[in-house]
This record gives sequence, structure tokens and C-alpha cells, in this order.
Amino acid sequence: MQDALSWGGIILRILQQFLPVWIALIATFALSLRFKRHLGLFGKLFDSPVGMIGLALVLFWVFTALFANMIITMDPIGQFGRTKNPLPGLPLTGVDNPPYPYFLLGGDHLARDVFSRMVMGAREVLKIAPFATAFAFMVGVTLGLPAGYFGGKLDTALSFLANLVLAFPVILLFYLLVTPEIRDTGIPVYLAAVLFIFPVIFTCTVLNSRFHTDPPKRNLMIGVTLVIGLWAYSGLAFNLDPLGVWSMGPNLLNVFVSVVFVNAPTVFRIVRGLVLDIKARDYVAAGQTRGESAWYIMLWEILPNARGPLIVDFCLRIGYTTILLGTLGFFGLGVTPESPDWGSTINAGRKLLLLYPHAAIVPALALMSLVLGLNLLADGLREESLKD
Repeated sequence: MQDALSWGGIILRILQQFLPVWIALIATFALSLRFKRHLGLFGKLFDSPVGMIGLALVLFWVFTALFANMIITMDPIGQFGRTKNPLPGLPLTGVDNPPYPYFLLGGDHLARDVFSRMVMGAREVLKIAPFATAFAFMVGVTLGLPAGYFGGKLDTALSFLANLVLAFPVILLFYLLVTPEIRDTGIPVYLAAVLFIFPVIFTCTVLNSRFHTDPPKRNLMIGVTLVIGLWAYSGLAFNLDPLGVWSMGPNLLNVFVSVVFVNAPTVFRIVRGLVLDIKARDYVAAGQTRGESAWYIMLWEILPNARGPLIVDFCLRIGYTTILLGTLGFFGLGVTPESPDWGSTINAGRKLLLLYPHAAIVPALALMSLVLGLNLLADGLREESLKD
């Protein structure tokens, strides 16, 4: 029978498992430092120690999600051995041809490997939070730009709808939107039908405003966007993609739509406030004098000059979304019941926290480190954007 690993042995083996991540981090930082003067705001981030630390933490989990299949030591939902809640470093017993000889960070009450669930949980979080936040930004930007620029009844109506959503406590609203009873009513599908069309509208509007003086090029680009966008829209919102390239399960759709619906009103208010401030600038008046269209001015004069606060908010909002996803998983409302997402893993380990803390502490530390990295990254971006 094998002896248990010491903490030094555990750390050494974990560092070895993360070798693809270390290589990717070193390569990314080396190239970024080499060409940072050509990378705009991202390059300036390397002049901020806080921003670099935040970027390193975020990229660590991004690369972990990308290389998760190479890093994990066992099937994250598989049960190995008969020992419940094995401690960190214990060898696998009672298993023929084990995939890995040790539970590096212990196991949970079902003898599932905590290390592998932590690693694969990064993929579960990062395949939802950034993309759902990006969708929310497209909704908020598409509605916030005209509301702030034109004002009047349009601004009043859109602001009222945004305030109506924001009047609900975020956690409660999020909780209600993902319950099975709400899913049975079809409300998530209706919301997806409305919210998921905004990326198509936003992209087409950007292309039309930018290339309106070159109709052949504009028509080609908008045509390609519509074909790909509506194809993705039909699959993601209604699961009607005949090729099966774009699809989203009911649980994932619930969570994704909820993130977009909850975050979009806040993004709308931020964009609207920025537009109200920037539209009084001289370069906006110069664009109006040249006869530029309203959407050209909004998208190519106002929006680029609001990018600093929006990029910072985007990073912070991914962190908020990560916490919300963890909260949902903790309440048992994650993507799937057996999902290795961090919230579900924390919930599964909390019942025996006093006796076997490793099952809950490991994913909790992972969640904390990702959110900390996003906050530090946002601070670094804010610090550098203020220097422009």
C-alpha cells in the first residue's frame, strides 16, 4: 500500500499538473512585455504592478479552463474508491488501474476528486461569465447610446424599464429566474428571443455606420453577419440549429439569460450616463457639423471615448457574475446537478466543513482568487485609463 503524500509532495505534484498553464503564462507575459508599446491599453497594463498581478490571476484560470483536460487527474464526476471524504494526499484504494494514484486535494463525500473538480469548475464558470457579460454589454450599449444621445421620451421609457428591473434585489431576481417553475412557463425562452438578437443588431449597426459610404462592402459584411448571427440566434435561443453547431441546454439557457437580464440594465445606465457627459464635447459637435449620422457619432465618436470606464466595468461585472454563478450553484440551481462548478462543490462540502474542510475550502479559494484577479485587473485598467 502506498504512503500518503506530504504537503510538500502534494504541492510539487500540483505544480507539475499545471505545467501547461505555467508555459502559457510565461509565453503570454514574455510576448506582451516585448510588444507592450504596440498593444494600447492592454500594453499599458504592464506598467501597473496591481494590474499585472490581476492579469496573472485571471489568465491562470483562463488557461486552466483551456487546458483542463490535460490538468485533471481523474474524472471530475467519477467516484473512486470506497473511502468517503479522503484527505489530501491519500492514495486511492480498492480501485483497479486508478487514473492517478493520489487524491491530491482530497475527495468529497462521494469519493470524487476535489482537485479535478476544482480544475474543471474553472471551465464551467468561464464558459458562462465572460460571454453572458459580453451579451449584457451589447444590450446595454445598444440601448444606452440612443437613450443618452437623443433623450426625450425614448430615454424616459428605457430608463423606466431599466429602473424597474433594478428595483428587485439582484440575488432574489437571479434566484427566481432560474427556478424550474419559471423554466416551465417558457419565460427564459421569451427573454432569450429578445436579448439574444441584440448582438446581431449591434454588429449590423456598427458595420452600417462605419461603411455606409461603401455600399458593396457594407452589404457584404452585413449579409455575412446576418447569416452567421441568425444561424447562431436560432440555435442558442430556440435550439433550432439544423447542423447542431449552436445549442444551449435548458439549464444553461436559464443561467445565461438570467445573467444577461440582470446585468443589462446596469450597463444601460452606465452607458447612458457616459453619453450624457460626452455628447457635449467639441468633437461631437464637430461630427454633427460635418453631417455625420447619429449612429456614426454614437459608435465612432462617443463610444471609443467611453471605453476606459466600460472596460473596467466589464472586468468587475465578470467578477460579480462569477459570484452569482457560485451562489446559484450553492443553492443547487447550477447548470446541472452533478456539475463540478465551484458553487455546487462548495455546497456539497459545507455539510462536513468542521470534519473535512478541504472539499469546500478548495473551490472557495479558487472562486475567491478569480474574483480577486478580476478586481485587481479592473483597478489596473482604471489606473492606466486615467493616464490617457
